[in-house]
Amino acid sequence: MQAGRYNILARQGKTFSFTFTIKTNGVGWNLSTYTARMQVRPSAVSSTKYLDLVSPTNISLNASGVVTVSVTAATMAGIPFGTHVYDIELVSAGNEVYPVLEGNFAVRQEVTR
Repeated sequence: MQAGRYNILARQGKTFSFTFTIKTNGVGWNLSTYTARMQVRPSAVSSTKYLDLVSPTNISLNASGVVTVSVTAATMAGIPFGTHVYDIELVSAGNEVYPVLEGNFAVRQEVTR
C-alpha cells in the first residue's frame, strides 16, 4: 500500500480536527483491529517531533474506515508556525505497518489570542 498525499493547513493555538475515510473499491476498511499513529516534524529526517499522536488518545478509528485526528488548541499553540511534514500509519493486530497519508503540515501563525 502506498500512502496518499494530502497537504494540511492548521492554525497555531486553534483546535485541529481532520477526518478522512480509508476505502478500497469504494468500501470502507474495518479498522476495529488497527491502531494508528501520526507524527509532525520539521523535516522527515529531523529527530524533533512537534506532534506525536496515537489512537485512541488523539486518533479515532471505526469499522467503516473513518479516521479522525484531533489536537487541542493548547497543544497547537506549542507548534511553531511554518511548513512541516507529517505522515499517518495504520498498524494491524499482526504488527504490519501501512502508510496511509503523508504531506506538508502547514501551521499559520495565530493572530487572535
